[in-house]
Amino acid sequence: MLNTQENTMYKFLSGAMSRVMLLTAVLAFMVSCSEDDDPSPEAPVISNFSFGQGSDHGTGQVAYKGSDLHMEADIAADATVSSISVSIHGHDLTPAEGEEEWDFEQSFTDEKYMVKNATFHEHIDIPDNIPAGEYHITLTVTDDAGNTAETEGELEIMDLISYSDFSMDESVVRGSDIHAEFMVNAVHGVHHIVVDIHGHDLPVGEGEVEWHYENEFEDGYHGETEVEFHEHIDVPATAPAGEYHATFTIEDEEGNTTVIESHIEVSAS
Repeated sequence: MLNTQENTMYKFLSGAMSRVMLLTAVLAFMVSCSEDDDPSPEAPVISNFSFGQGSDHGTGQVAYKGSDLHMEADIAADATVSSISVSIHGHDLTPAEGEEEWDFEQSFTDEKYMVKNATFHEHIDIPDNIPAGEYHITLTVTDDAGNTAETEGELEIMDLISYSDFSMDESVVRGSDIHAEFMVNAVHGVHHIVVDIHGHDLPVGEGEVEWHYENEFEDGYHGETEVEFHEHIDVPATAPAGEYHATFTIEDEEGNTTVIESHIEVSAS
């Protein structure tokens, strides 16, 4: 059996051990809470991503060649944003004559974006010599901790002036008329449509007169954003027979133009 002095010492050591264990548990709890209070930053969150034509600030996924593309998104991040990048590229589009492929890449590091919460707002110029069609657009946000977030969408880039269903006589007898028609879509409205028809170095025979036709059509077309061109053009009975070149120039209210070219054979009978 323990004597009184030994018993007292035993109780003292037991109490001290208990106090050490309790202090250790409290310290561990405090460290755990401290770690919970300071977790690793979460990846940024992108919301309300919208893109559309110019300054209209719409959510429509359409833009026009030679215009600009409005982009906007809300960004929330635990860590400070370090960069915002935009990528735009076409889906297997084949450039026509005079056109070039368009692959857009740009990183935005403006001071206004280098914060934890920001509204991304930019206008990106769209070249006027690229193929119309479907483009893929990607917005990527990177923060100082190396986290990234990405959102994407599909964008249809269209011509400011487009036409469809073009039809014109392939041949005509002089003294009759040429029938021509097609549909026109013009974002800014049609200003006028100019038709030019001329021969290819045709010899002028006896009783014939060189024929070069040019006329401006406004009535029924001016200011229209969607309209059918439908006209009959008289061919003089004195026009030399042969091949003629026909050009239809559509001009909109902003001075943009689209040209349709065709040929027609004029015969004597």
